[in-house]
Amino acid sequence: MRFAPVAQPPYDRSVLTHIARRAAREFADTIAYVTEAGLEITYSQLDTAADEAAAGLGKMGVTEQSVVALVMPSTIDYVVCYLALSRLGAVTAGVNPRFRPREIEACLQRIHPDLVLVSDGLARAVATNHPTSTITIGDTCDTIAASVRVADAPPAAALPPDDDRPVCICFTSGSTGDPKGAWFTNRQLRAIAELDTGGAWGGGGHGISPTQFAHVGFMTKLPWLLSGGRTTHLLDRWSAGPVLELVSRHRMSAVTGVAPQIALMLRHPSFDTLDFDCVKVIVVGGAASSPALVREARQRFGAGYSIRYSSTESGGVGLATDPGAGDEEALHTIGRPRPGVEARVVDSADRPVPTGEIGELVIRSPAVMSGYWNDPEGTSRALANGWLHTGDLASIDADGLFRLAGRLKEMFIRGGYNVYPMEVESVLIEHPAVSEIVVVPRADAVMGEVGVAVVVPMPGMSPPSLDELRSFGSRHLSHHKLPESLVVKDSLPRNASDKVDRRTLAMSVAATPS
Repeated sequence: MRFAPVAQPPYDRSVLTHIARRAAREFADTIAYVTEAGLEITYSQLDTAADEAAAGLGKMGVTEQSVVALVMPSTIDYVVCYLALSRLGAVTAGVNPRFRPREIEACLQRIHPDLVLVSDGLARAVATNHPTSTITIGDTCDTIAASVRVADAPPAAALPPDDDRPVCICFTSGSTGDPKGAWFTNRQLRAIAELDTGGAWGGGGHGISPTQFAHVGFMTKLPWLLSGGRTTHLLDRWSAGPVLELVSRHRMSAVTGVAPQIALMLRHPSFDTLDFDCVKVIVVGGAASSPALVREARQRFGAGYSIRYSSTESGGVGLATDPGAGDEEALHTIGRPRPGVEARVVDSADRPVPTGEIGELVIRSPAVMSGYWNDPEGTSRALANGWLHTGDLASIDADGLFRLAGRLKEMFIRGGYNVYPMEVESVLIEHPAVSEIVVVPRADAVMGEVGVAVVVPMPGMSPPSLDELRSFGSRHLSHHKLPESLVVKDSLPRNASDKVDRRTLAMSVAATPS
C-alpha cells in the first residue's frame, strides 16, 4: 500500500538528476566525495553509480510515489542511493542513524515506507518490524551501494516535468515530542539552491559535511552542493582534530558547523599549531552561539562569524548575521532575513507586535516545507495563515535585527510573570566561570514554577555559586527571571543533532528534590 502526503501533486523530472548530470559533465574527473579511508568517487562516477542503483531499485519495485527510508551513515552509499531514488520519482526519507532504535522506529511509523535501506549495524533492529521491506547497505562504504546496483545499466528515463513532485522528507529532531517529517518538492529544492547561491556554478575547493546526511542541511541542499563542484571529505564521525587538520591542509575558506562543534575546535590542542589564514568566514547554525563563543572564534580564526538561524521546516534557510557586523549584531542577535525570506514577530492572533516586544517568530519563503508527511493537522498549525510558525520567541529592535528570547514551550511562568530561558541564558553565559548554561523550569508550591540554572563551568575554574550567578544576572535581569536553584554538570546532554536536549534536562531537574 502506498502512503501519499497530505496533498498528492503530479510528478516531475528531478532537480537532483538535472544538476547531477550537469555536474558529471562539467566536473567529470573532479573528486566529489572522499572518505577517511581514502575511498573516492568522481562526479562522473557518481552519476553512473546513481543510474546503476536506480536500475536495481527499480527492479525491486521502487517507482514514482514510493517512499523509501535511508537509515544509513553519511557515506558515498547514501549519496548514490538518494540520487538514484530521485531518478525514479521516489520520495527519500533520511533517518539519522545516531537515533536509538525506538526513535528510528518512530520515524518509520510516521511515514510508513515502502522500502527501507539500512546499514549493517542497524539492520537487525529495523528488520524486526519491517522484515519484508528492508535492504541492507554495507557500513564500510567500500562497495558503493553494490547490493542495489545493476552494472552498466542505461540512464534512467526522464520523468515528465512538474515542479511539485515530492523529493525528500526531513525529520525534526524529536527532542520535544514525536518526530515529524517535513517534506520538500523539486520547486523548494530549486528555490533553496537559488537562495543559497544565486544560481552560481563552480567554485570548487574542499569542504566537510558537519551534520548527518539525514539532516535538512544535506537533504535539501544537495543540489547546490553538487553545483559547486567541490570535493567533500567524509568523516566516520565528526571530531574536532581531523576537521581542523582538513581545513588547514586543504586551505578551506569557510568553517561550518553547529555552535558546539566550533567550541570544540577552539579547545582542541592542535588549534594553535595549524595555519588558518585561509579561513574567511565561520558559518554556524543549528544551535545558539553564545557571545563569548562568537567573540573568541572571530579573534582566533581571524574571520567573520555568521549565525544562520533556520529550521528543518524552513528548508534550512532563514535569517543570518552579517559576517562583518559589529559586536551588537554579531554577539546578541540572529541578524535579519536573508534575501528572498520574509520574517516577522506576531502575537497569539498572528498580529505583528510592536518593536521590542516578544512574540512568535514566523517566516515565509519559497524554501519553506510543503507540510508534515501524513499529518494534515500538524501541517495546518505550522503553516497557519501562510507563514511558518517556528515556535521560537523573538523580538525586533529599532534597527530591524531579530533577537531570540526562547521557545514557546520552554517559556515558564513564575508568580504570574513569563520567563524566557534563552533571554536569561544570554546574560548568565557572560559570567567568566560559565562555559555553558541552560535554564529549565521546576515546579514550585508558591511560585508555580521557578528557574533552575544547569551550568558547565569553564575548564580549570570553579563554578559560580547560586548567589554569585544571581548577583551577576541582576544587573540586566528582573528579579523574577533569576534562577533560584543551581545544578553543576561536566557536560550537557545533546540529541542526535548536537542540540542541547532540554527535555532530558528538564525531566532530570524535575525529578530532583528542591
